[in-house]
Amino acid sequence: MSLRLGDDAPNFQAKTTEGDINFYDYIDGKWAVLYSHPSDYTPVCTTELGRTAKLKSEFDKRNVKVLALSVDSVEDHNGWVKDINETQNTEVNFPIIADEDRHVAQLYDMIHPNASATATVRSVFVIGPDKKVKLTLTYPASTGRNFDEILRVIDSLQLTADYQVATPADWKDGEDVIVVPAIKTEDIPAKFPKGYKEIKPYLRTTPQPNK
Repeated sequence: MSLRLGDDAPNFQAKTTEGDINFYDYIDGKWAVLYSHPSDYTPVCTTELGRTAKLKSEFDKRNVKVLALSVDSVEDHNGWVKDINETQNTEVNFPIIADEDRHVAQLYDMIHPNASATATVRSVFVIGPDKKVKLTLTYPASTGRNFDEILRVIDSLQLTADYQVATPADWKDGEDVIVVPAIKTEDIPAKFPKGYKEIKPYLRTTPQPNK
């Protein structure tokens, strides 16, 4: 059965390009992004891993640990990392999991039965400090992942975890947010002293409270 939002993210032990890890110990109370690749030396994934490395400071300031996964060996991963560093003008700075027995892929339902009995789906999981799944995304092989969107979603998840707000369509960090319907309009000023706008009784906006 596939993982759903709110489910516990399965723990695992794995070999990686940065040594053996226990997933729960590795994330250690931080947010995590775990994303998978069908195999090493694939062109789209080469660009994605390079992009991830370049965004290290953005993930760091959001308290996010990143892990990638492919079904090939650590030795193959290390060779691929050299190509990524060369072609993407960066230095890969996060672990790539070697999932040769497909153990992690099966735990996270990453096997694509319509494509191959062994190839992993190009999945993305955002996992909170409580080790629960907060977001899942699946991309086709032909479409590179949008890391600006992944960062945007993390901003939203972290904001809405701390405040009784939701984020509207196309929201970006720093923009107005929606007051959740559970808060009565008369209670908004005490909770959100920056003010609010009532567009409809069920649609109230307020400046982002943590800015």
